[in-house]
Formats: sequence, structure tokens, C-alpha cells
Amino acid sequence: MAGRGKLIAVIGDEDTCTGFLLGGVGELNKNRKPNFLVVEKDTSIAEIEETFKSFLARTDIGIILINQFIAEMIRHAIDGHMESIPAVLEIPSKEHPYDASKDSILRRAKGMFCAEDFR
Repeated sequence: MAGRGKLIAVIGDEDTCTGFLLGGVGELNKNRKPNFLVVEKDTSIAEIEETFKSFLARTDIGIILINQFIAEMIRHAIDGHMESIPAVLEIPSKEHPYDASKDSILRRAKGMFCAEDFR
């Protein structure tokens, strides 16, 4: 019998979270903690950072998706995450397009390779 896979966690605006929840991403762990956070105008940066750190500590999460504009609010916490699992992926939102120059994970990945690696 195969073991249970890891979850995808989402930290995003209402539209992003709704889309992923409709796609079946939403779960509660044994402590009844969800694997998503809907960030609204009144959500504090401390709450976002606390949720991000709690997702990092959970062994049932393999990927954390976070809207890039929200990632900018907790950039220091994201830059401090050096493990490969859970992977942290910054994604665009409806109101904020993706900007590759702001994605610290992408910059770190680019630094691992040089142009000769792709020839």
C-alpha cells in the first residue's frame, strides 16, 4: 500500500484561495488546522508570517504556494527558508502580475546553473 502524499498549502488573496479550494486543495490536519490562509485587507503581516512558519513546520505539506505580492510582505521569512521541502513557489494574483525579478527562490535557482549547462 502506497503512503499518503504531501499537501499543497496556499497563502493568497480570496480569488487565489477560492480557485485552489475548488480544485480540491483544501484539507484539515489532525489538529483541525487548514492548509490555506485567505489574506484580506485586515490580515496582519504577523499572522501571514506565523501561518507561513507553521506551514514550514508541518510534515504533511510538500509545497507552499504564495501570491507574490504577499510574499513581498514576509520576504525575510521566505529568504530564510533554505530547505527543498516544502518548496515555496510565488504565484501571480488577478490584481498583481508575476515579476521574476522579485522572486528570491527563482534567483537562487538561477544561481545554481550557468549558460553552459544548457548547451
